Amino acid sequence: MAQGKKLKSAYEKIDRMAQYSLDDAINMIKDSASSKFDETIEISMNLGVDPRHSDQMVRGVVSLPHGTGKTMRVAVFARDAKADEAKAAGADVIGAEDLAEEIQNGRLDFDRVIATPDMMGVVGRLGKILGTKGLMPNPKLGTVTPNVADAVAEAKAGQVQFRAEKAGIVHAGIGKASFAADQLRENAAAFIDAISKSRPTGAKGVFIRKINVSSTMGPGVTVDPAQAS
Repeated sequence: MAQGKKLKSAYEKIDRMAQYSLDDAINMIKDSASSKFDETIEISMNLGVDPRHSDQMVRGVVSLPHGTGKTMRVAVFARDAKADEAKAAGADVIGAEDLAEEIQNGRLDFDRVIATPDMMGVVGRLGKILGTKGLMPNPKLGTVTPNVADAVAEAKAGQVQFRAEKAGIVHAGIGKASFAADQLRENAAAFIDAISKSRPTGAKGVFIRKINVSSTMGPGVTVDPAQAS
């Protein structure tokens, strides 16, 4: 399919063989985001790992200083007082066995699932459903916790989960085209820093091999890892 005129024009302004500083890349992406809707700004990183090996898995969470610009819908498995805490913190869906039954019947209208430890017996039966969607609560990600109010607040504030895919690539949305350039830069820097600190013990050689930023409908711009902070 032929490129649209706007996208073709945007590509003409970018040297696709060059590596740019993070500041320059963000400015170029913002300039190219000319759709009628507020495009998502995304970052992807190619890492020197093979996630098929347990000692090379990269996974974690990072709170972006300016959020993602996306409204997060949060589901919480909790009972009694913990359910009340989740509701007060702004959780969108709260339940126990009743919520599990809704999920088994196809309900998946949320972006994050949080559970108190005592609810994992119920949640564990949903592994095949939630796991394939990347929604399974995990203590390492802070989504299995007795502090459900904090977990809900962090999710709503723009906390991002990341996980290396088969090719060693991690990616995330870091804001919207309507964000100021410095907000996007700070969000991108926070994400890159979190990935850097998540280097697994089995990673050998160069860890961060390539960084790319793009908008939903725009071209990708390669960032020089040495100028990515």
